[in-house]
Amino acid sequence: MSKRELKKYVAQLTKEQLEEQVLELYEKFSPVKVYYNFVFNPKEETLLQEAKLKVSHEYFPIRNPGRKSKPRAKMRRSVAQKFIKHFILLGVDPFIVVDLMLYAIEIAQTYADENPIKSETFYKSMFNSFEQATTFCVSNGIFTDFKARIVKIAEETNQQKWQNRFEFETVIDKFSIS
Repeated sequence: MSKRELKKYVAQLTKEQLEEQVLELYEKFSPVKVYYNFVFNPKEETLLQEAKLKVSHEYFPIRNPGRKSKPRAKMRRSVAQKFIKHFILLGVDPFIVVDLMLYAIEIAQTYADENPIKSETFYKSMFNSFEQATTFCVSNGIFTDFKARIVKIAEETNQQKWQNRFEFETVIDKFSIS
């Protein structure tokens, strides 16, 4: 069904029929419920803090009191990406989305500073995140608000001597950030 056909169908429904369908969608489909819960109670700061906590646990997991060994860091970029995609889908303020995007890179850099990483895919995925965050900033017209953090991330790749640090510099040059 096209959007045009849907509009035509909705236009012929009575108010009661439309209300009934929306309620049915709300009860039946979890994404609809999540959307309406967000629309009517957008606790963006709470969502951001929860997301940051989960992302940080990917690199610095909390030790279970009953466990003797220290839990291993999973370092999954996909955890942050899942939250970012969800935030964009919900229509969360772009400032909050970018804050999470940059935080995910910054926490990974903190981990990499303390733990040597040999995986080439780690560096490549962090670069992809960096490029995505920078592009998102520019496309939403909020680049100047995050310029200092973006430059700091690129400088940190140089300081830690990341194998792809020059690619970060290329992004900086591309947007004439220096």
